[in-house]
Parts: sequence; structure tokens; C-alpha cells
Amino acid sequence: MNDKPLPETLLPLEVDGVSFRHRGQTLLDDVSLRLGHSGKTVIMGPNGAGKSLLMRLCHGLLSPSAGSIRWADGKAASDPDVRGRQAMVFQRPVLLRRSALSNIRYPLALRGMRRQQRTQRALDALRHFGLAELADRPARVLSGGEQQRLALARAWALQPRILFLDEPTSALDPAATKAVEDAVRAFHAKGTRIVMNTHDLGQARRLADDVLFLCRGRVLEHTPAGRFFDTPSTPEAAAFIRGELVW
Repeated sequence: MNDKPLPETLLPLEVDGVSFRHRGQTLLDDVSLRLGHSGKTVIMGPNGAGKSLLMRLCHGLLSPSAGSIRWADGKAASDPDVRGRQAMVFQRPVLLRRSALSNIRYPLALRGMRRQQRTQRALDALRHFGLAELADRPARVLSGGEQQRLALARAWALQPRILFLDEPTSALDPAATKAVEDAVRAFHAKGTRIVMNTHDLGQARRLADDVLFLCRGRVLEHTPAGRFFDTPSTPEAAAFIRGELVW
């Protein structure tokens, strides 16, 4: 892999009074939080809490109905420079109708990287994620676990300063889940800020440095992981950890 330092920091990320409304419904309500320079933040909460929506807002795919999302130096989430220094891996990977190799080369080409350099970077990323033998295979015929690893390899090649992961292991078997978790740790070791959501309490315990707990579109807790799991401060979080339905 290319061992150049990661791009100049985007962090901290400041979310201030953010709400998001759609078709008359408030899906996020007055959310405020701060994400510092390092660590692995895991977003948790019941279905419909707004976890994926919050990440899409932070990533700049959507704009808030109210409030602001600002990165370092006051840059907005929609700023092209900001978008170019982060990556997002979705629950169902978004893959082009091209080979696995081309799925990585294409975004590198959009960034203006020379052909020879982007091919080498893409091959290195495939090797890093155990996909080198699948380089010429159409990406959309790969298994679910292979597709998720390809999406991670593509993010790896982009060398993001921050990586958003939206339920990256929800439909994977244990071996594929372990491969994704190992990849998350590898990104973190390289200096990438991690923000991910999951319903898997065991996974959150293994990976999280801090937990952001959402319920009914509001942030109820944002605390170190050990404290969240051992002594949750809200009845909703306590019920969630016990595996009870939270309405």
C-alpha cells in the first residue's frame, strides 16, 4: 500500500441542532454532537432511530432541514474538499457493472490519479483484502461477503480521513463478519476515524471506543463504550442492551 500520511484532518466534526424532516415527519430532532480526532464511534439504537440517516447527513449525501454540520475550519458537509477526504460503505455495497479491479480504479480516476498509479493502488487494495484472484471478475457476481470486502478495499484505496460504515455485516456469515471487523481495525490502525452503526451488541463491544445511542430521532447518550454497556444512563438504552423492544 501507499504509505503517504492521511490527508490533513477534517476533524472535529460538529453537529449542532440538526433536524431532518421528510413528508411531514421529523426523522431526526435537534441532534447535537461532537466527533473528535480519533477513535471508533458506534451508533446504536432501535430500528427507525435515525442511525443511517445521521451518517448520510454527516457524509454530505443529504442536507439537514435545520441546524448545521461543520468540519474543521467551518467547512460544510457538502464541500467537495470534505467529500473527497471521506468514504462511506453501505449495508448493501454500491458496485459498478465492471470488474472488481475497475470498481476501485474508477473513483481513483475521478480524483485525477494517473493510470499506472491507480492500477497499482487498486491491486494493492485487492491484495490487502484477499481479493487479488477476483480482480477480473464482475463485481456484481461476487458473494455478499466478497462484495463487502470489495467496498472496503475501494475505501482503503481512497485513503479516507474518516470512514462511515452503515451496518456493514448485517447479512454476512461469521467468517465474513470477522473479515469486516478486522478491516475496521486495520483502517483505525492506519489513522482513519471510524463511525459505524450496528445492531450487534457483541460487535459493538468488540469495536467501539464510544457509543452514540439514538432513539426516536434524538441522541439520548454519547459516552465511552464501557460506561454505556455497564451503566447506561437512560431507561431506553438499558432496555436496548437487555434486548427489549424500545418504542
